[in-house]
Amino acid sequence: MATIDPTRPLIATGNLRRRRVLDRVARGGAMAAAVLAVAVLLVVIATVLIKGSSQISFDFLTENPQKIDGTVGGGIANAIIGSALLIAVATAMALPIGVMIAVFLTEFSGAGRLARPIRLALDLLNGMPTIVIGLFVFGLLEEGGVQTGFAGSFALAIIMVPLISRTTGEMLQLVPRELRDASHALGVSRWRTTIGIVLPAALGGILTGTVLAIARAAGETAPLLLTCSLFNSNATTINVFGAAVPNIPMLIFTDYDSPYPIDHARAWGAALVLMAFILVGNLTARATLARQRRMIPR
Repeated sequence: MATIDPTRPLIATGNLRRRRVLDRVARGGAMAAAVLAVAVLLVVIATVLIKGSSQISFDFLTENPQKIDGTVGGGIANAIIGSALLIAVATAMALPIGVMIAVFLTEFSGAGRLARPIRLALDLLNGMPTIVIGLFVFGLLEEGGVQTGFAGSFALAIIMVPLISRTTGEMLQLVPRELRDASHALGVSRWRTTIGIVLPAALGGILTGTVLAIARAAGETAPLLLTCSLFNSNATTINVFGAAVPNIPMLIFTDYDSPYPIDHARAWGAALVLMAFILVGNLTARATLARQRRMIPR
């Protein structure tokens, strides 16, 4: 039997050199992919910033679009108000449903029979093409082709539910088990423990998930194309139940399809406003989520 001399120096074999080469190639490929992703994001941001910054002004944010003959541009005030209304109604529908789903999965179902199908349904809903969601809502709520702001909000709420549910579930799992056990030891019911102790402890994470869901829904165009695209672009509409509501994604879509350069410029300005809102929302939400995770004791 051959013996191994521990004092003998290691000699690189062909196999070791091959593994080193493969390791360098893998590291280089991963770094190149990361740099490419960041570069694409920076190019998109720079393009929108360069083409849209010239349109940003106080009047642009506070005035409605003017004529549609390409001679007067105007602003996007009605689209900003309309998008805010659509998102507010969608959040009012999606937030309680998403939180209740997360509470059921985390606090009551455990590893029960319903937990896995519900989680699978949430994953499928999160990956569902938004145009399909818009088509579903159009067939459900818009008989006769009459579009309403509520239908657009309902479609956005469907998109927001799985995001809110997933984030809320993760934050509920971070709440220490000892808090629940102490409450149960005092004779407090599970529902009161969940409402009075668990949810307040995870409130920051729930709000963070809601902000992330809002940021995603704010930029969705496909469902609004089918549910909330036929509106008066020169007027401000605040009744989401009566007619379609002007909104930023559809304003960008219709303005850039216009033959007039002044409408194209307004579309770039609106794109910059929308992109800034989404970027700030995402960055703020992720920073808040990281802070909330550090604050919850393990």
